[in-house]
This record gives sequence, structure tokens and C-alpha cells, in this order.
Amino acid sequence: MIVEVASAVAVAGGVWLASAVRVVKQYERGLVYRFGRVRPLVREPGLAFLLPVADRLQKVNMQVVTMPVPAQDGITRDNVTVRVDAVVYFKVVDPVLAAVHVQDYRSAIGQVAQTSLRSIIGKSDLDDLLSNRERLNEGLELMIDSPALDWGIHIDRVEIKDVALPESMKRSMSRQAEAERERRARVISADGELQASHKLAQAAATMADTPAALQLRLLETVVQVSAEKNSTLVLPFPVELLRFLDARTDPAAKPAAKPAAKPPEPRTSAESEPEKVGNGQVAPREGEASDVPDQLSR
Repeated sequence: MIVEVASAVAVAGGVWLASAVRVVKQYERGLVYRFGRVRPLVREPGLAFLLPVADRLQKVNMQVVTMPVPAQDGITRDNVTVRVDAVVYFKVVDPVLAAVHVQDYRSAIGQVAQTSLRSIIGKSDLDDLLSNRERLNEGLELMIDSPALDWGIHIDRVEIKDVALPESMKRSMSRQAEAERERRARVISADGELQASHKLAQAAATMADTPAALQLRLLETVVQVSAEKNSTLVLPFPVELLRFLDARTDPAAKPAAKPAAKPPEPRTSAESEPEKVGNGQVAPREGEASDVPDQLSR
């Protein structure tokens, strides 16, 4: 009988001890509710002793929580429709406020993050969303952190993950980037031609002072062309070389020019008109046969 009583007391003591002792993990903090009221002392990691009937323990996770924000559709300040999603990193710094002041702090942080993200989209330009995300992340973090402080939550950081653009906007941006690259290519090409023209002008001035340099350049060009094993070789003949050879030619060796033919002397008016005789007859010229009838001589 005594043994049975002792065993019953031992079992009851074990049940009481099991209901009165809790284990708090390293990344958790324990809140004790005694008859519905929160005890000011937060239980640290380890064993936590409770009153079996009066106390109730609630564990609060103190780890950093990674919460993805669903993609939000919005219109930017320059009237471009975009779809933006983000991610929020936060943790609990005051377990009492996180357990008492808000029913579900995870859901509350998610809703605040979505509304803040929509507000950021409406206040920003498309270029800011694409290239100036650091400033937008800081502004979004401040907007979420303001109400979270009253809930015992600290926002570590907020990052904008992706910005989805319409297909028409993507094509427009692609054409803009292509035009910009083409403009840069043309400017670089024109700059190169300008520098090359200056160098060519300097080379032409140097070759003008020393004509032999032009011949050396010609021979170098011929060597470069012949190195390609071409079947046909077009050899340019510079005008300067002709002038050089013409200047070196002996003037005495040139053939004498023939005298120009003397033009015929013009006739006078007396010679050009035929001589008239009596009765309106025309006298024949010298050397011409006379066709006057014989009765005129009779």
C-alpha cells in the first residue's frame, strides 16, 4: 500500500514538474502570462520554471525573418506601368511589444511593405527604379520601419528584387540604347578620321620636302600588296614622279619643232572682182581661156 502511494506521489510530482518546467531555445525568448497578464521579466534561453495552473509560456522567435513582398503593379511618375517586387529583412527586438501590441506582426509587416512599395513606385521615375535602387531601398526601409518600431520590430534592410516592364517599353529602350551606341561609334570614327587627316597632312608636308620619301612609300606599298600573293598587281604612277623625270630630262635632247606653215596672203578687192569691158562684157582673167565669140574681135 505504501509503495503504491509513493509511486502515485512520484507520478504526480513528475507530471507537476513537467508542467512547470519549459525549455527556451537560444534564438527564442519566453513571455510568461500569469492569469492573463504578462510578467515584466522575459525568460532567457534555458530552463523556465512556471506555476502549473497560473502561468502560461509564449515563445517569441528572435531570428532575422526574410519576407518576400508580392509583386505590385503601379504607375511611375513619368506614366510608365511597371510591376515591382521586393524582399524585407526584419527581426523582433522587443518580444513584449511584438506579442501584445500587434496580433500577427508578420502579416502586419507584409501589408505595410506592400503599401510602401506602391507608394515608392508612384513617387519615382522609371530611370530611378532601374538605376538608382539604393536610394529607393533606403526610402522604402524608412517607410516600413516607422510603424514597425511601435510593434517591437526592427527592419534590417529592404531590397527591390525585380522591375518588370511592358514589351513595348523594352523595345523602346532597346532602340534608344542602340541609337546611343551608334552615336558613340560615329563620334569615335569621326575623331579617328580627324586625327588621321592631321597625320596625313604632316606626312604630305614631309614628303613634299623630300621627294625620295614618296618613292620609298610607293615601294613599301608594292611590297605589302605583293605579299598577299595576288595574281594582278595595280601599280599607281604618281604625277610627282613624272614631274621629277621631266625636270631631269636634257633640253637639248628634245626634237626641234617644225616651223608653222605661212598662212596665205589675202587678196585685194581689185583682184577679187572681175574686170569689165565695153557693152557690159566681163574680161577674162589671166591664164583663163576666153569664151568671147569671134564676132567681138571682128
